[in-house]
Amino acid sequence: MATVKPFRAVRATRDKVALVSSKSYEAYTPAELGAKLDFNPFTFLHIINPGYKYHREVSGKERFKLVHNRFIEFKENKIFTKDEAPAFYIYKKVNGPNTFCGIIAAASVEDYNNDIIKKHEGTIKSRERLFQDYLKTVGFNAEPVLLTYPDNDAVQNVIEKYEILRPEYEFSTTDKRTHYLWLVTDSSDIKTISVAFAEMEALYIADGHHRSSSSCLLAEQLKMENDHHSGVEPYNYFMSYLIPESHLKISEFNRLVKDLNGLSKEEFLIQLDEWFRIDNKGQQLYRPSKKHHFSMYLDGEYYSLYLRKSIYNFTDALSELDAEILYRTVLKPILGIKNLRKSKRIHYSHGKNDAFKLKSKVDSGKYKVAFGLVPATINQLKAIADAGLQMPPKSTYIEPKLRSGLTMYEF
Repeated sequence: MATVKPFRAVRATRDKVALVSSKSYEAYTPAELGAKLDFNPFTFLHIINPGYKYHREVSGKERFKLVHNRFIEFKENKIFTKDEAPAFYIYKKVNGPNTFCGIIAAASVEDYNNDIIKKHEGTIKSRERLFQDYLKTVGFNAEPVLLTYPDNDAVQNVIEKYEILRPEYEFSTTDKRTHYLWLVTDSSDIKTISVAFAEMEALYIADGHHRSSSSCLLAEQLKMENDHHSGVEPYNYFMSYLIPESHLKISEFNRLVKDLNGLSKEEFLIQLDEWFRIDNKGQQLYRPSKKHHFSMYLDGEYYSLYLRKSIYNFTDALSELDAEILYRTVLKPILGIKNLRKSKRIHYSHGKNDAFKLKSKVDSGKYKVAFGLVPATINQLKAIADAGLQMPPKSTYIEPKLRSGLTMYEF
């Protein structure tokens, strides 16, 4: 039922790809970004920071047009070339003990609209429209939407067939990741991959809800503007990176809150007692270990919070999610945080050794209390998406995070 297609990617030449591809723009500090732009003339960051050429900030439609111009310049200078034949692109990223491997392909807008591509997060209309305008002006997409699918032997066999061959790209980056890319142009392998996905009932968005929704809005706009619309135009698809569920890594987003909503420490703990069995762990570093179990750091001490399941009402897949439980029992009723997207009183944190980060941020006085969660599972994500429900913001931190400018999809 799912449609994926090979496409002709615009991409860097083999000798320059390590210099061209970049992390997401937001991943760089101002100093790092400045250094990249100052000393690397090939970085993709020059395309998405077009004002650098003129030593000034640009924004809005002016920026969009200049991004388009820089992209054209990279093609004119032969830094980018467009593949002659449509291909699937097998992309592997190795990060220490973690290996992510899947297929970059064109996914169907129609599948998105028909809920064959399923969503678990809500989107903000203003961001959708902004990115829609961006895509229409620049004419390409450089970051694929991350989709996941049930592990599939047929797809895996094709991937393993290519993994033993010399890759088109093989390079390492300064964050100690190694990247590989193989082109699949053989017609029988393309058919095997296409048929395997056509037999899948659904694909799931892991990361990239705004990118996919904006691509669908753009497709509808371009369809209306095209008197000869046929359904096969490039705008009917969007670039995606499809990886099997077993390769997906889901980490937690923890919560930090700036105040106790006017409550004293003792009043706050008493209100928590209605929903949780509370155990004071003192200064012992403490992390939650299972579903419906939370850690809390408050006033120099760790606490374990075990949900009183006889009190809490489980009604659907969303109500089972720990991020939703914390919102329903603590953040909204006790701490008064009703809008998780807009409130400036809450902050989200993730990453290795995050328990230390939570402690240091609370000890600094910037935040009053921190809550640690266990990661959601892929089955929870799928159950919520299947039910047409939406997770709270920052419920999952999902890897792999993809590089910009590795493959580009033109509309």
